[in-house]
Amino acid sequence: MTDLVLRPAAPADAGALHALIGAHLDEGRLLPRDLADLRRHAARFVVCEAGGAIKACAELAPLSATVAEIRSLVVARDFRRVGLAARLVADLQGRARAAGYETLTAFTHDPRFFIRQNFSIVPHVWVPEKIVSTCRSCPLFRRCTQYAMLLPLDAVTRYGAAPAARVA
Repeated sequence: MTDLVLRPAAPADAGALHALIGAHLDEGRLLPRDLADLRRHAARFVVCEAGGAIKACAELAPLSATVAEIRSLVVARDFRRVGLAARLVADLQGRARAAGYETLTAFTHDPRFFIRQNFSIVPHVWVPEKIVSTCRSCPLFRRCTQYAMLLPLDAVTRYGAAPAARVA
């Protein structure tokens, strides 16, 4: 696991992203993604490569000027339990902060991983940007079984998850 490379995705990675996401749809935790959509939004992904193959990915999707969503977080089965998902989420947190987002959100059937990453479970109505952007058109709208997760990025800095500035 020492030859892992975390990097931004490129449009040329769309086919590999599509294959990785598609290979894990049977687990019931992901929504299918269109190849053209992945090509169009490849720059929003961070990927983890091993031996030249993409083994993990996650997308930072803007929902508004202040809120972004972590989507399509996938780790290949043979690369799980080594911290890749946490590394991807940490990278996206840094990207979100650098882009000026104030809040990260994620929607998941199993909240345990995101809780370990300091996200909190919140009512869906606390993320109106998500409801407006995608939930309304979902066939499960108002019957959703996913948990809405929220991470205020300023709280991460305030409460010690990021290094504190030294006072001279």
